Amino acid sequence: MARKDNNGELTGRQKAAILLISMGPDVSANVYRHLSEEEIEKLTLEISSVRKVDTKAKEDVLDEFHQIALAQDYIAQGGIAYAKQILEKALGNEDAANIINRLTSSLQVKPFDFARKADPAQILNFIQNEHPQTISLVLSYLDPAQAGQILSELPQDMQADVARRIALMDSTSPEVINEVEQILERKLSTTVTQDYTHTGGVEAVVEVLNGVDRSTERTILDALEIQDPELAEEIKKRMFVFEDIVTLDNRAIQRVIRDVENQDLMLSLKVASEEVKEIVFSNMSKRMVDTFKEEMEFMGPVRLRDVEEAQSRIVAVIRRLEEAGEIVIARGGGDDIIV
Repeated sequence: MARKDNNGELTGRQKAAILLISMGPDVSANVYRHLSEEEIEKLTLEISSVRKVDTKAKEDVLDEFHQIALAQDYIAQGGIAYAKQILEKALGNEDAANIINRLTSSLQVKPFDFARKADPAQILNFIQNEHPQTISLVLSYLDPAQAGQILSELPQDMQADVARRIALMDSTSPEVINEVEQILERKLSTTVTQDYTHTGGVEAVVEVLNGVDRSTERTILDALEIQDPELAEEIKKRMFVFEDIVTLDNRAIQRVIRDVENQDLMLSLKVASEEVKEIVFSNMSKRMVDTFKEEMEFMGPVRLRDVEEAQSRIVAVIRRLEEAGEIVIARGGGDDIIV
């Protein structure tokens, strides 16, 4: 019989064990494929300790799992507010609240979840007159494509300031997040879940800038080079990574191959994905491909640091070629369309 906690309730691990036992070995094996080794060990130990599962416990666990699965589907369809509304009609306010609370805590729903489902133009209308720090906070929680579109529409003299604030942002207190959320909640008439969470940073602003058009990116980076040269250089280094070479057209890849050092390209390809290798090799002559593959095979193990440095040199060449107008890196917006 499954042991219960001090309150007479089954623990989460015990419920998981009962659920897997109820679903059978085939389904359980598929579930195990998505778990870590530590989770598998703990769950297997729990399953092995279950001697007997009474019918009521089994039905309760299956019913709870079914309700949580439905709630998760509802959240995916229309957000937390939508899920709560549907569940309240089906189960009542108390049961619906319990399910939503359990699910949102396990999902760690990020603040401004509602905004990620809203129209960027609508969000822009609400935040464009706010302080740049408030705008930065909101954009840092949006999807990169959304944030990039909004950043592109902000006044040019504000764009670099907002981008810089996103890059320098670390953690934000729940009080501040809650205050901003409440304002947008009233404007967009929705419900959100707040938490103390990390956001922003260089990676965040890189993702946002990857979603803006080329002219906006240039304006922001030019301004940042004056305000904070080190930050601007760090952002530029991360704007295009070696694996992004698959986004270039064949002419651009051929030009890159001609301009980079063969040794750098071999080091980079040695640990690259099959997709990258395939697209690079497809833009080489058969003789060159054979030579590369042979030399890469005899190269033996390589240091990760050497590979990263080689990839950085190649990325620098790619950015130099783009700045000179020799190749085009596809981005959001319409100024990179080839006609």
